Amino acid sequence: MFPERRLRRLRTRALQPLFRETVLTRNDLIAPIFVDETISAPVPITSMPGQFRHSLEDVANHVRSLYDLGIRAVILFGIPAAKDAEATEAWNPDGIIQRTVRTLKNDFPAMVIITDVCACEYTDHGHCGIVGDTPCGPDLLNDPSLELMARIALSHAQAGADMVAPSCMLDGMVMAIREELDCGGYEDIPIMSYSTKFASALYGPFRDAADSGFSFGDRTTYQMSPANAREAYLESETDAKESADILMVKPAGMYLDVIANVATIGLPVAAYQVSGEYAMIKAAAANGWIDEKAVAMESLICIKRAGANLIITYFAEDAARWMNDEE
Repeated sequence: MFPERRLRRLRTRALQPLFRETVLTRNDLIAPIFVDETISAPVPITSMPGQFRHSLEDVANHVRSLYDLGIRAVILFGIPAAKDAEATEAWNPDGIIQRTVRTLKNDFPAMVIITDVCACEYTDHGHCGIVGDTPCGPDLLNDPSLELMARIALSHAQAGADMVAPSCMLDGMVMAIREELDCGGYEDIPIMSYSTKFASALYGPFRDAADSGFSFGDRTTYQMSPANAREAYLESETDAKESADILMVKPAGMYLDVIANVATIGLPVAAYQVSGEYAMIKAAAANGWIDEKAVAMESLICIKRAGANLIITYFAEDAARWMNDEE
């Protein structure tokens, strides 16, 4: 005998849209943008088909195309012409990100400009802050790096950024940045913390794109083990207590359980669909093994269903275009 409830009753093609529990919109999407100080025209990123390094001269055209599609937020990553051990170009008032922020806020005042606050693109060793000797050899030094992150964040706010996003996974990074911003008169600038960032094998294409590979060791002493869900929650809970405005889980697709758990803290949650996730979908689609649009949109819906309020994704432009086509 059939049960009295027949769930298929509500699955007719006419009724399906009325009962869709999770809806993805263009307002959910944040587009990552790489800006390279050493180039004058867009350069394709080989490991991320469809993505480019942009120059300061052409980045406004790219942002205009995103804005015209309905994307209302971008996050910027800079590739400087010069690197050193102290990442001095990261907080240079005339650095590549600072100039890009000023350009974009002048041209697109309604676009939310978010800046990644880290040092890996700016250091000659490729680590995310100040490196020094420890009993186990050279490694990232936490407290000296906090001073650097605070200085970088303040320089971004002074340039006109709408939001800063520290990604270095240092203990105390949110508090250090919050105090620096407040003391500088930028108490209204929100912090979107990479509060739960795993030492993932999925970052390879990003390191090609941002020229941020490390020259020794690894990042497992500051980024998290993919095996640790309890620690992941504690990391985000700690950043919430330090006054983070938005929490982030990175990567996204393999960590939906973590997204759902972090969402219970009660703050808005962002999820970063990282370069490796994007590249895998692109590669499988290029081989004809999957339908790119169907899989990409399914992946984004699942990230939102897990509890993400915002999704940083390299599919932002395509997803917005696909949504526009369906309207």
